[in-house]
Amino acid sequence: MAQALPKRAELVICGAGIAGIAAAYHLAVRRGVRGVLLVDERAPLTLTSDKSMEAYRNWWAGPDGAVLAFMNRTIDLLEELARESGNVFGMNRRGYAYVTAHPARVPELEAEARQAEAQGAGPLRVHASAGSSDYRPAVPDAWEGQPAGADLLTDPALIRRHFPCLSDRVVAVLHARRCGWFSAQQLGMHLLEQARTAGVRYINARMEGVQVQGGRVTGLRLRLPEGGSARPVATERLVLAAGPHAKAVARMAGLELPVFGEAHLKVSFADARKAVPRDVPFLIWSDPQRLEWGAAERAELERDPQLRGLLAEMPRGPHLRPEGGAHSQTVLMLWAYETPPMEPVFPLPVPRHYAEVTLRGVSAMVPALREYLERLPRPYIDGGFYAKTRDNRPLIGPTEVPGLYLLGAFSGFGMMASNAAGELLAAHVTGAPLPDYAPAFLPSRFADPAYVARLERWGEGGQL
Repeated sequence: MAQALPKRAELVICGAGIAGIAAAYHLAVRRGVRGVLLVDERAPLTLTSDKSMEAYRNWWAGPDGAVLAFMNRTIDLLEELARESGNVFGMNRRGYAYVTAHPARVPELEAEARQAEAQGAGPLRVHASAGSSDYRPAVPDAWEGQPAGADLLTDPALIRRHFPCLSDRVVAVLHARRCGWFSAQQLGMHLLEQARTAGVRYINARMEGVQVQGGRVTGLRLRLPEGGSARPVATERLVLAAGPHAKAVARMAGLELPVFGEAHLKVSFADARKAVPRDVPFLIWSDPQRLEWGAAERAELERDPQLRGLLAEMPRGPHLRPEGGAHSQTVLMLWAYETPPMEPVFPLPVPRHYAEVTLRGVSAMVPALREYLERLPRPYIDGGFYAKTRDNRPLIGPTEVPGLYLLGAFSGFGMMASNAAGELLAAHVTGAPLPDYAPAFLPSRFADPAYVARLERWGEGGQL
């Protein structure tokens, strides 16, 4: 059936990824805004929103605690949605387990946990003796009644008891507890269905321009996939939620956004050898490492200038988790060991040997995975572009053009942040009271010289 463009909409959201859908949900369902039009040239949730690791956490660094408070709020909303829907999106609370084999890293993990505790992540419990520990392992599929805060395990016997798959070299595990994962597709479709029930209309169309008259938004131009010329749709409120295309779309309104792109990939494969237990948390290797190569492999890498860097010390951060239920064999892994800024290109470029390199990286943490290096399982690789700001914080709120709002730059945390972001955007649009963390995400913050100067002292941009 052919689509018909309306001549006017009360509010238009450009982008039907998880951020745009969450904004539509919070505007229409929670705030009662009518006449919301959701526009995307692709099917909902298909560009980057279905490419994530589908995880969430309240474990964030930062000088002011704004992102941590923001993430606590988004998890509150996820829990509300899980209760209301019978947990249709399969949320769990397995946690994130940060793993180290370096004794010098242990006090750093504890200091990071103390900072997170002070900013509202929950209490830190240190388990230095197996005999006196009250550590509670995560219940694989539960999300209610689980501990908050974090548990730092430093006793070798305790680590072996609860994490037998980890390397014998491991000296500490920091188990952050208000964390886990869920089905991103099911969450997004649940929000979209609720939004549609509340009157939101979705149209498959390409945005080709923003109309600004008298210094404020007056409409936009849309082109339907059937072809023909772009047609105007009048509106006085436009939300740009264009994901990796945020910069290009904002230029249609004369705005230059302080964002850059990074390609991030993930690998899935069948763990037929059962190297990764099905009940483990999200495992993250916290140490830099040098990958193990045979003599012939080293010689080959040395001859190739594009691969020679794989012989150097590699950054920390290989991620690993099981995917699916108890009878599934699928595991997911990622390692952002090479992320130069670049413009979005689809399909994503996949570095040579990405799956093998990532497998070698996670094998330092779970040695049983090394058996796959003899004959690599067939991997499936996908991913998306991160749109990032210098401070690794999103852009949420009004712009210098009245009627134009931004909802973007979610880096690698758009899926987990989407609900608090949609709620915050809806508050800006409707004039509702704003939470204390709202100023931290205003697009205007980069126009403040004092704020820009502070960024130089912020370290790794909010990643723990």
